[in-house]
Amino acid sequence: MDRFFSFSEKGTNIRREVLAGLTTFLTMVYIVVVNPAILEKAGMDFGAVFVATVLASVISTLIMGLFANYPIAIAPGMGLNAYFAFSVVGQSKIGWETAMGAVLVAGILFLILSVTRFREGLINAIPSSLKFGITAGIGLFIAFIGLKSAGIIVGDEVNLVGLGDFHSPMTILSLCGLFVTLVLMTLRVPGALFLGMVLTALGAWMSGLFELPQRWVTLPPSMAPTFGAAVDSLPQVFEHGLYAVIFAFLLVTLFDTTGTMIGVAEQAGLTKDGKFPRMKSALLADAVGMTTGAVMGTSPTSAYIESSAGVAAGGRTGFTAVVVSLLLLGTLFFEPLVAQVAALPAITAPTLIIVGCFMMAGLAKVKWEDFDEAFPAFIVMLSMPLTFSIATGIAFGFITYPLLKLARGRGKDVHPLLYLFMVLFILQLAFLPE
Repeated sequence: MDRFFSFSEKGTNIRREVLAGLTTFLTMVYIVVVNPAILEKAGMDFGAVFVATVLASVISTLIMGLFANYPIAIAPGMGLNAYFAFSVVGQSKIGWETAMGAVLVAGILFLILSVTRFREGLINAIPSSLKFGITAGIGLFIAFIGLKSAGIIVGDEVNLVGLGDFHSPMTILSLCGLFVTLVLMTLRVPGALFLGMVLTALGAWMSGLFELPQRWVTLPPSMAPTFGAAVDSLPQVFEHGLYAVIFAFLLVTLFDTTGTMIGVAEQAGLTKDGKFPRMKSALLADAVGMTTGAVMGTSPTSAYIESSAGVAAGGRTGFTAVVVSLLLLGTLFFEPLVAQVAALPAITAPTLIIVGCFMMAGLAKVKWEDFDEAFPAFIVMLSMPLTFSIATGIAFGFITYPLLKLARGRGKDVHPLLYLFMVLFILQLAFLPE
């Protein structure tokens, strides 16, 4: 196993990888409950989507672990499911079957792109300042999610965001969990993030905020209501001319996953000279997940920013992803318990906040003295949390970087692919906003 996953080469071991897998799993398991809840609003069967969500996540994450050897988990993306349910189905008045057919077409195109050098060339063409900005932006995004889910910050009509209610039991528990985890991290306790989650859950149980469900084990629901509907609806996709929808699914998935993979790999120290090794295998994992997920009945998959929590816990190889996939598979039989854990944000919020701190390190490598390098990195990391979108942050960076280089007379230093995507991103923001 050491030879297959290269534990020694990457300075890790099985115990650390298992802890990392558990940490990633606990920070992302909410998706197996939230995703079917959102797609149910589009008229889809909750139980069928629940199973499709789990299986699509397991298949794609397992491929990521075994063939790409990265500690990155893949599951249906938040944002993409809302776009599917509320924009594509809700506003266009087409059935969810036809919308799922559009996801399948986008997945097939994604699969084709993944086996070519086009997308790999794009990643390698991204300048270092943008890569560091993307990493930091994802860190701020994660921290913002953690602060918001903990109730430490809340929506404010005057200032957009404001301080939460520190008398709320959930917020108090989140703050206690954050403090305990920070102490464990400061003392360099192995597996501090995961241990902090366990202690927070114990505190929640003792304070009456967490109750174990009466039924722990149930058989997985049937996928019959959704399985194959996307394939049957392919003619309707072209009949309704859903080309803009297909493009939106493809574009957002393309850059959400790309940005996340760059951020996680950079944080784990797995990039080499700014390059992303085994790119094709990593991209295929997501493409296969998106395509098979559409056939089974779930919205597009994406690499998960929560993988950073596992990396912070020590995950460096694909064995972390394998552990995540096995734990996700187990949720098929423990839906009541998973729902209870996922509904308690105080368990995962401290980890997300701390991971956000870890991902700021790359900013020291940005050439802040060169404005044409500094501002694109700045606008990327600023816009991700403020727009609540990784894809939008990447778009702003891809637009400003070439423009500033042209203004400085260094247009030849920019890879031609960046000019192409600058135009595409401008068109996407103008006509296909998220």
